[in-house]
Amino acid sequence: MGCANGIGFGKMAVLTEGGVKPRRSPAITTGLAMDSGDKQVYEVLLVEDDPPIRERLAQALASQGDCSVTTADCLQQARILLASRRPDLIVSDLRLPDGLAVNLLAEARGRYPDVEILVISVLGDETTILAAIAAGASGYLLKDALPEDIHATALEVLSGGSPISPSIARFIVRRMRQQSAGAAEFVPTVGQESEGGAAATHLTPRELDILWGIAKGLTYNEIAERLGLSRHTVPTHSKAIYRKLQVQTRGEAVYEAIQQGLIKL
Repeated sequence: MGCANGIGFGKMAVLTEGGVKPRRSPAITTGLAMDSGDKQVYEVLLVEDDPPIRERLAQALASQGDCSVTTADCLQQARILLASRRPDLIVSDLRLPDGLAVNLLAEARGRYPDVEILVISVLGDETTILAAIAAGASGYLLKDALPEDIHATALEVLSGGSPISPSIARFIVRRMRQQSAGAAEFVPTVGQESEGGAAATHLTPRELDILWGIAKGLTYNEIAERLGLSRHTVPTHSKAIYRKLQVQTRGEAVYEAIQQGLIKL
């Protein structure tokens, strides 16, 4: 579904009806790395569907000779690669031709608990960044970052760091403080149990529908059109959702809903 052919760890390959066969590529070769000498070489799985962006990211990651880069351009290819071999780092776009990568990242984290995950984002895409962090990502990388920053961010994650923006860091800290303060300061509305066992916020079926639309990145007008509602009704429901979840932005609402098990992306 919109996937190109090049896949494989350590070499270029092509999917055929008979299996996976090696091939050469005139652009980015899988296993791309410069002469590394005696330094450690990390295996990186890069999942990005835009060819120019994929090539630029792969070249930047491999520029210092310490990253061997394998590329995939859709979820299907990435899953095939992950089933055959464990990378040290996954660098993935979140919006791919065959779906959102959030579930892929959660699957990878479940299969390989020690793998590091870095999501590729655009500036201000707070909702998907928070969803990816909830799924197991350690940080994110801006698509238009300078090559040296791309490589430095990858090494930071591989060294145990979590490169995230100050605004997202502040939100996570605030939620942690609320949770550690106990029920006296944070008492969710009576509802179902979340995945972690704590009482989850109760949202009405309509509010859950709207929250799902928010998580998918739809505008209020788009949500209203899909649900057959007045465009003035959706903001009212959204305010109720924010109040119940004790959040202030779309990204915070999605993150909190995922944490409480209200929605899954």
